[in-house]
Amino acid sequence: MNILRKLFKPNYETFNRIEIVGNSLLHNLKYLKSLHPDAQLFPVLKSNAYGHGLLEVCRVLNHSDVSMVAVDSFPEAQIVYDNFKGRVLIMSELPLQAYRYTDFSRTDFVVYNEETLRHLSKFGKKIAVHLFVDTGMNREGVKNLDSFIARNQKYLEKVELSGLCSHLSSADSNTGETKLQVERFAAMLKSLKQAGFSPRWKHIGNSAGLLSIEDAMFNAYRPGLAFYGYDPLSDARYHSELKPALNLLSKVVAIHELKAGESVSYNKTYTVSENTKIAVIPIGYYEGLDMSYSGEKIFQINPKEQGAFCRIAGRVCMNYCCVDIGQKSLNIGDDVKIISSNPKDPNSIQNLAKISDSMIYEVLVNVRENIRRIVV
Repeated sequence: MNILRKLFKPNYETFNRIEIVGNSLLHNLKYLKSLHPDAQLFPVLKSNAYGHGLLEVCRVLNHSDVSMVAVDSFPEAQIVYDNFKGRVLIMSELPLQAYRYTDFSRTDFVVYNEETLRHLSKFGKKIAVHLFVDTGMNREGVKNLDSFIARNQKYLEKVELSGLCSHLSSADSNTGETKLQVERFAAMLKSLKQAGFSPRWKHIGNSAGLLSIEDAMFNAYRPGLAFYGYDPLSDARYHSELKPALNLLSKVVAIHELKAGESVSYNKTYTVSENTKIAVIPIGYYEGLDMSYSGEKIFQINPKEQGAFCRIAGRVCMNYCCVDIGQKSLNIGDDVKIISSNPKDPNSIQNLAKISDSMIYEVLVNVRENIRRIVV
């Protein structure tokens, strides 16, 4: 049976689908590159490419000049190996025994523990290391670089020290702290050079750092949120330049009528005051919809015809939502847009983050990986 499935490859249509606008991602990449034309961009594809789909985004990036992408783990790196033409930077350290399963010829490793460095030094110069230093995030990284070098000079010499990197703690909100981190990075780079090392890549900037730092010392940046079309800075100066790329659509699976005074969904939190029609949509909090969306007027019916935005009737369920469509025309199988790439729409990621009192990052990565993603 499995052989027959592979042979005939049935085109199974799902109720829920995520459409990724590939040209929007490429536009964002081009725009961000224009801000630092002499630097390389390493798009961050961790957490399933911020919910967009790691495999799909890798394939989009094959149509760009990006030479390296950043991920968090070895399982993510495996997907990159199979679907992206360039190199992969693994940002988190791995269990020591896992390193031998990676593709040394296509992988750069971020390292901040002595044990990891010493383990990798056994493999020699074929290991490309980006030494991670703590400039103020105080989460991970080498804090006292001079002491680290003194203890590990011979191990650093055995690997290919390809980069020096760090992470900004408050680039979206605290320019003073960002300036201090840049100054600490510069001092550490000087120490590294004095010890005889000249790393090719120097990078500290996430999306907010890319948009706010002007320093020729850095020749690479790691855009995440901005690459996907969202401005991390509160002054919103880049909103008009960045294009969100993710749309989430579902289909109507049932329509039924409610009479005035009847309720729908759990605990009778939504009672209609007049006769109305309810459309049932097969998507709920398991698929990533926050319970706080209950009662909000955010789902767009018949999006291709620019249809109306309708209210979620009652509580978001585990795998369903009910939508009050009034007397509007809608049929089983019709599309309903759950998340829109248009920042001005009520169901934009930006607005959904406000409703749920969360961050854009959370809304994006909470969209389930098992929803089919296609590039349009």
